[in-house]
Amino acid sequence: MTALVDQAAPADDETALSRKIRSQSRSGRDRLVTAAGVVVLLVIWELAARQVDPILAAPPSAVLKALISMIGDGTMLTAVWESAQPFLTGYVLAIVVGVPLGLLIGRFRVVEAAIGWLVIAGYAMPMIALTPVFMLWFGLGFAVKAAMVMTMTVFAIAINTWNGVQHVPRTLIEVGTVFCASQSRILSQIVIPSVIPSIMTGLRIGIGKAVVGIVIAEFFTAIGGVGGVIVDAGHSFQPDRMFAAVVVLMAAAVALTGLIGLIERRLAPWNRSIAGGSR
Repeated sequence: MTALVDQAAPADDETALSRKIRSQSRSGRDRLVTAAGVVVLLVIWELAARQVDPILAAPPSAVLKALISMIGDGTMLTAVWESAQPFLTGYVLAIVVGVPLGLLIGRFRVVEAAIGWLVIAGYAMPMIALTPVFMLWFGLGFAVKAAMVMTMTVFAIAINTWNGVQHVPRTLIEVGTVFCASQSRILSQIVIPSVIPSIMTGLRIGIGKAVVGIVIAEFFTAIGGVGGVIVDAGHSFQPDRMFAAVVVLMAAAVALTGLIGLIERRLAPWNRSIAGGSR
């Protein structure tokens, strides 16, 4: 019996090693494909932008020069800092409100019947229509930006969490009930661990919503921030500076989405191995 175990152990180690090698190979291939896609996009953009009026578009080379200049004189760094504070505040508030709200709606039918429709209606509502109201309520500074980010984001997080709770295997909850676990214990030890991937999906979607929210708020208030840079550049017909600000927003959104993916792999390492998808 011991001999069989000794023979099985090296085989398991070899399987794990081969899986690690394949994973690293796929990761390197994916990075190469991503880099190639970025290069192709930049070449197409460069060639196309040189064929139109410079007032209407700017090639990547001009955008890069403008970005370096704006970083050098502090314009971009100041704008990013002014946008980051209400962005992070609103996003964290959306998580604090949206995750518990989604858990309650998904777990308790009476809560779903009471406010589920309101969450769906809030998600479908074009939030730009509420911007003038928010400006009356919160003014033109930090508060209105954070409120817009929070409102744009919270419903996406709540709906994804809600959907995740509804897809928790019923057998797991029945096992907890059989062992006389309380509702709070079932929620904390069965439901929440099972819902982590759905919560993280909501957070990733929320990043895009939050970026839209902060830009809309800054477009209307036109007081600082990256959105203010875009508005000023557009009014002064400087497409290179305008696209530089847009690129910064895109890069920040991609970086934050990647960070959430890393957090998900830490919190739910099993999800990647059991989920479907291309290889």
